[in-house]
Amino acid sequence: MTQAERPLSPHLQIYKWPLTMATSILHRGTGLALAGGTVFLVWWLVAAASGDEAYASAQWFFGSWLGLVFLFGWCFSFFFHLCNGIRHLVWDVGYGFEIDAAYRASLLVVGAAVVLTLVAFIGGVIARG
Repeated sequence: MTQAERPLSPHLQIYKWPLTMATSILHRGTGLALAGGTVFLVWWLVAAASGDEAYASAQWFFGSWLGLVFLFGWCFSFFFHLCNGIRHLVWDVGYGFEIDAAYRASLLVVGAAVVLTLVAFIGGVIARG
């Protein structure tokens, strides 16, 4: 086979990602987002312990549109990572490795993460007044 006849590897634009692969990559990404978001949690806790002025500054940030987007993403990261971790625990026991079961579990993880995020975020906004 000559160089011109060799098949090319599929490019990302034409390769269809299976949902299980996308959720695996998203699991790693949400783990990184949780680690990065913990810095903001520590900032908020230190501000709360430092006094009214520091706490008001942190509260201003988290109440801004950028802070709310950040909190929404961090909340989704938490629930997705949690739900996908439960799926991995089921896999550790030896269940759910069939292709259709793994695909259904991936759909369930994404759906549960979205619903839990919306419930928690909307509940927090309602409780905030």
